Amino acid sequence: MLMTIMRGICRFLLFVLGTVKVTGRENIPPAGPYILVTNHMSVTDAPPIFVCLPPIRLRFFAGEKWEKHPIFGPLMRWAGAIYINRYAADRKALKEALQAIEAGEIFGLAPEGTRSKVGALIEAREGAAYLASRTNVPIMPVGVVNTNQWAGNIKRLRRTHFECHFGRPFMLPDLGRRPKGADLEAYTHYIMIQIAALLPDRYHGFYKDSPALAALLRGEDPWPYCQQVVADR
Repeated sequence: MLMTIMRGICRFLLFVLGTVKVTGRENIPPAGPYILVTNHMSVTDAPPIFVCLPPIRLRFFAGEKWEKHPIFGPLMRWAGAIYINRYAADRKALKEALQAIEAGEIFGLAPEGTRSKVGALIEAREGAAYLASRTNVPIMPVGVVNTNQWAGNIKRLRRTHFECHFGRPFMLPDLGRRPKGADLEAYTHYIMIQIAALLPDRYHGFYKDSPALAALLRGEDPWPYCQQVVADR
């Protein structure tokens, strides 16, 4: 019942705001556990993703600012949110997320950690890499397009043409040991180029000159380049 209501709300919102083009729907696993990662530009990033997923509960991180909101706070918690302090290492939230994934749930997050205000990818944080390296579950990349345009389009009485691109799930490269700081940085780069590869060039932002992204787009293994990017810093 909960998922049916939430999907209905999302479909209505998207119908009012515009149209949605979806690609890669066949890449969506039928069930968890897995981690869904996406770029983040607007509050409308979630609806086109959510309506495509199986009708099961999705857990996700939400900024702590929403927790005390009288309406959205309880509603988002009810929908599966785990509130996290975006500006510090929130061990409690990370532990709750790990427990959700280990219980077989789908967990969604934006590795950037906050909404991009530049209309393109910004440098990501290590939360997604940490969760994936600890749980060893597949990661499904998603790229959303034009979600930052809806507010301006409404003012001009225009509809927004949203795009939602689901990539193939992937695993983090096996190091044969527990990853450390530099490994998590390389993993984070690896995750972000998978998202970037689903987006138009204008969205590549911080990762536009990444040799790892270039390798991925050429069909080569990008992992050695991710490691080199971190080593060269």
